[in-house]
Amino acid sequence: MKTTLLKSEDYTRSPWKNGGGVFTDIAGAHRADSPVKDWDGLLWRFASTPIVAPGPFSYMPGIDRLQMVVGGRGLVLKAPGQEFDEREPFTTVRFSGELEIVTELEAGPVEVVNLMARRGAVEIELEALREHGDRTLSAGTHLIHAPRGDCSLRLGGESFALPGHGTLKIELTQPSSLALASGLAVLASIRLAA
Repeated sequence: MKTTLLKSEDYTRSPWKNGGGVFTDIAGAHRADSPVKDWDGLLWRFASTPIVAPGPFSYMPGIDRLQMVVGGRGLVLKAPGQEFDEREPFTTVRFSGELEIVTELEAGPVEVVNLMARRGAVEIELEALREHGDRTLSAGTHLIHAPRGDCSLRLGGESFALPGHGTLKIELTQPSSLALASGLAVLASIRLAA
């Protein structure tokens, strides 16, 4: 097991693919043979971003996306013939990067976290951790992000304290137990496909 504490002051910023906003990049990976760290070489990416006005999402062919509101409320994603309801914070929605999505804000700006992955190469999950108690993390990479203040957790018998907006990156070669001890966190799980 390898753990790395990622602090908010170390995060980088990058523009949305369509130029309509700015991501705060928390963690990610690109193909080893990718000459530059661009969208074409992306394997996975975990980022946060504000959505301050209604508008279109970026077109991202070949990318699967998971998203969750962590600040504010009332976000709805509209696509032809379907709707993704994120009105309540900490609700996960899954959609493909090819969808033509336009945001609707029912109660002002929101802050979201996004987990994106190359379809067929990476499997991803995103969930809110609100309940105390043990759960099992599978082998792979996991990111525990504290979106709303400090939180603490136990991982394989070891205790960790996360500052607000901090992220614990966990790389596991075998399953381990995780328990949220205090606060609220978001768990992003990434596994390279076989």
